[in-house]
Amino acid sequence: MKKLFYLIAILGAAALPKEGTAQFYFLNDSYYYTPVTFEFGATVGGMNCLTDLGGKEGIGKEFTKDLNFGNTNATVGGYFTAMYKAAVGLRLEANFGKVSAFDSVLKTVPKTDIARNRYNRNLNFQSSIREYAIMAEIHPLYLFVNYALRDQAPPKFSPYILGGIGFYSFNPQAEINGRLIDLQPLSTEGQGFKEFPDRAVYKLKQTNIPVGAGFRYDASPTVKIRGEFVYRMLSTDYLDDVSKTYIDPNLFDRNGLTDAQIFDAKLLYSQPTSGAGPGRRRGNPTNNDSYFSFNLKVGFLIGTERIRE
Repeated sequence: MKKLFYLIAILGAAALPKEGTAQFYFLNDSYYYTPVTFEFGATVGGMNCLTDLGGKEGIGKEFTKDLNFGNTNATVGGYFTAMYKAAVGLRLEANFGKVSAFDSVLKTVPKTDIARNRYNRNLNFQSSIREYAIMAEIHPLYLFVNYALRDQAPPKFSPYILGGIGFYSFNPQAEINGRLIDLQPLSTEGQGFKEFPDRAVYKLKQTNIPVGAGFRYDASPTVKIRGEFVYRMLSTDYLDDVSKTYIDPNLFDRNGLTDAQIFDAKLLYSQPTSGAGPGRRRGNPTNNDSYFSFNLKVGFLIGTERIRE
């Protein structure tokens, strides 16, 4: 990640005017922006996820229909952005948060509702998230307008869109009897077992595709405040360790797990109150999991110059 930081700094320095510090636009009678500016700051917000666990009444659906806002957890981070003429930027960002989901949120669902099957599954998960991302951001208001004249004040609010690629790590855990159990080493759905050659062990470090939108507010010539929503598209359905079907729990004894792991795997298989059994549906493999965040950012700008008359 240090190399990426240096790359952004080098690209920004290369784009600076070769002679002097030419102005891009005037902020007011005292300050102007140079064509290339740098912004660094901190992020706080909430992180949530959409997985096979939890949800709401009826058949499980994507995004807001099955979103449990009560599962939102805190996230923090930091970022560094190189901007060209306040219109396009390249951002390096780090975020640290947590995601979780619980079938127990469906306890009030009527017994006749299909979602009762998920409640009877009686599973839960939580996972810390460590994420590093490279994203481009575009501010449409600055793309085609010339703000170089002093009588044309730049907008204080600037909506923008962003997207890029992220690298993240996760580690799904289940809480049973007050104890957290790491789920991936248990191969809970036979991942890596010879009996299931089509079920590979999923990796705990993967890439994602972050996309989102936000707005930037110029609180002062050097302070920027942002509100932002970022959605991460994943290539795995195992963020919550649930995807396909139950297996025969006797297979845990035959595939190289330790005694402690076998005990934990069978303990996990004892959690469903009904609907479990070899070959019975455990999750929905047709939709990958995802996670997202709502963020508030406070940044400090480098590239603001005082007007010399």
